[in-house]
Amino acid sequence: MLIVVRHGRTAENKAGQLLGRHDPDLDDEGRRQARAVAEWLGPVERVVSSPLGRALQTAEAFGSAIDVDERWIELDYGEYDTAKPGDIPREVWERWRTDPDFAPPGGESMASLVRRVTVAASDLLVEAADHDIVVVTHVSPIKAALSWVLGGVDQVAFRTRVGQPSITRIAVGPNGPVLQSFNEQPHPG
Repeated sequence: MLIVVRHGRTAENKAGQLLGRHDPDLDDEGRRQARAVAEWLGPVERVVSSPLGRALQTAEAFGSAIDVDERWIELDYGEYDTAKPGDIPREVWERWRTDPDFAPPGGESMASLVRRVTVAASDLLVEAADHDIVVVTHVSPIKAALSWVLGGVDQVAFRTRVGQPSITRIAVGPNGPVLQSFNEQPHPG
């Protein structure tokens, strides 16, 4: 099973800011969340993580060796990194929500993100048929993985909410990936 985990909270997450490649540490609540999700999932055979610190700090809570995979890094929000959604010009926000090829200035398009996450997730699928693999990542890559499982649903990113932390389970069926659960919240430990 592929178990995709969103990292614990940061102060910027709490403030409602977009958080792409900016790399703050988890706050106290985020560290508590990381411990809770690791405890809830129990021991796992393999942990893969985005290279960003908040994901690595969450991955460390599992107490296993961590394989860093750049393809699971958060979407590059470019000049809007750390902005609040309400501070983004309306016409930019509308284009972002409707055009998967749109990239904010200095940033990355959702289409590009979906392509890289599709390859990263596909590379883990054979192993995930026999072993649990935890991937610690971010909101947008989780939504891209969801798009991959659902067969390329356009703009799934703006039609779903990913809690913090949350768990998405992707099983391996006879015809490929199968969404088993989405946005599970760990029980308090």
